Amino acid sequence: MLGIPLRYLLKHPVVSVTDLAADPVQVWSTLQDSYIAQREYRRPECHYESDKDWGQRLHDSLGVPWPCVEADESYCVWRQIIGELETKGIHAGPESFQAWNDGDAGLVRAIWCLTRHLKPKTVVETGVAHGVTSRCLLEALERNGDGHLWSIDLPPLERSWRKEVGAAVGDHHPDRWSYISGSSRRRLPDLLSRLSQIDLFIHDSLHTERNVRFELDRAWAVLRPNGALVIDDIDANWGFQSFTQSFSGHQSMICEAEPIRPDPRRFNQKGLFGIILKLSHVSR
Repeated sequence: MLGIPLRYLLKHPVVSVTDLAADPVQVWSTLQDSYIAQREYRRPECHYESDKDWGQRLHDSLGVPWPCVEADESYCVWRQIIGELETKGIHAGPESFQAWNDGDAGLVRAIWCLTRHLKPKTVVETGVAHGVTSRCLLEALERNGDGHLWSIDLPPLERSWRKEVGAAVGDHHPDRWSYISGSSRRRLPDLLSRLSQIDLFIHDSLHTERNVRFELDRAWAVLRPNGALVIDDIDANWGFQSFTQSFSGHQSMICEAEPIRPDPRRFNQKGLFGIILKLSHVSR
């Protein structure tokens, strides 16, 4: 019933007991999240229709020219990072980190342009895996000459995978990066409370409606006017639709992912991500 986490705990009792003793609350929370995720995944898929001109719409909303030179630079940075992973023996792309995907070219382009144009000082993301998106954020912040990234990530139960967490980041820009181990349900509220205001938020952790709404509702409350949310894999659950319906009047875009190779799990073989801009003239 509780899926892969419970099966792993039963298969590796010594390691499991060590993890349980170190942080029993987190282990139980992981099992609970796994059970809820399995129930949600039985629902009908979310076949959103993507906005073909989302790049231009995004830049128009930000008040910057399109085509954008930053978009071209983002692809060069992304290709460099993917190449570095390949040299480490990591075949990047869909399902390269257990069932997770590395940040694709479309997602990275959106995040890169948002970072370069909004000039955020405080960026929070959930989910790291190989850290392709994390590295791109750090490179963009470095080019801005300002800003810091806080990344909340729950390492895999399987210890063999833990050494690959953040592989794309390596030792690049350590002064701009704070890695926080644990689930967003346990770590995000305290982090947002300490930061008090954020400029950019990226969701890329557990893709259930329950978790998406948990993260977005809290991030939105401290997101500055004209800040942005980016939500990966929105076609995996109904959280994006639920949130945009609850907080109407803001600019939102549905964007088609651009993975290295087709992802057969997705209805369009690619996947989708979403962007929400918190317009300053909307009161809610």
